[in-house]
Amino acid sequence: MSKVASFARLIKVEHSVYALPFAYAGAFLAGASVAASYPGAPFLPTWGDLLWITVAMIGARSGAMALNRLIDAELDARNPRTADRELPAGRLRRAEVLAFVAVSLGLLVLAAFFLSPPCRYLWPIPVAAFVIYPYTKRATWACHWILGLTDGLAPAAAWVAVIGSIDWAPVLLFFAVGFWIGGFDVLYGVFDLEVDRRQGLHSFAARFGEAASRRAAWISHLVAVGLLVAVGPLIGLGWVYYAGCAVVAVLLLWSALDVARRGLPRVGMGFMTLNGVVGVIYGVAAIVAASLV
Repeated sequence: MSKVASFARLIKVEHSVYALPFAYAGAFLAGASVAASYPGAPFLPTWGDLLWITVAMIGARSGAMALNRLIDAELDARNPRTADRELPAGRLRRAEVLAFVAVSLGLLVLAAFFLSPPCRYLWPIPVAAFVIYPYTKRATWACHWILGLTDGLAPAAAWVAVIGSIDWAPVLLFFAVGFWIGGFDVLYGVFDLEVDRRQGLHSFAARFGEAASRRAAWISHLVAVGLLVAVGPLIGLGWVYYAGCAVVAVLLLWSALDVARRGLPRVGMGFMTLNGVVGVIYGVAAIVAASLV
């Protein structure tokens, strides 16, 4: 059980609230787009779709997080905040984590063959993103938004998984998630500002400082909300969807004001918890709105 707990901490299971609700939202919104174009057509994703999307998400997220920890193990060992993570602390061995990555990505590939036909050929795209992202912090301060766009593949992939084609709505969702996650990851990077500078890493905070990071987070979240709202007219979503977007906007605004008023040291990781709530609220609002089309 201690080994299971170590793997759960390695992949931060609780952070699933950032991507999984958007994957389900993408699936339901894809069905709603069919209903909007062809009245009377079946539009809700099947239980089979939802099952295999869930399997794909579990595999993708677990593999991506474990791979990130493997690639960053030496950096984590030199950072006091992360030195107690499972690999630097020796609670997990590299061979164990490599096997975990292989099994996780195997789940993703397996699930792809039970979803729409294009998924059988598109699964290398997220896998490539999982490999590339961990290295971006070594090269560019835009790494936060690259992480966001990697997670943004979740709603777009779920859309393709259900109806086998792409449209403007999943493209907007892709970028919305990219700006949303990129925004709060910029703030997360402030906690490692000095360490990143000593190690020559390229976080936004290390390059531009804390004040600029707060502004960048606010602008990113403003863009994200605008993109989410823009999805509604493309599918013909009703007031439930816009009400959900309004709640998301209020929560993100409150978080930005709280960080500005009290400062990140006092807020701590509270803004991460609030953004988890944002993901759940948007997912629920999108699913309910799609079901009412």
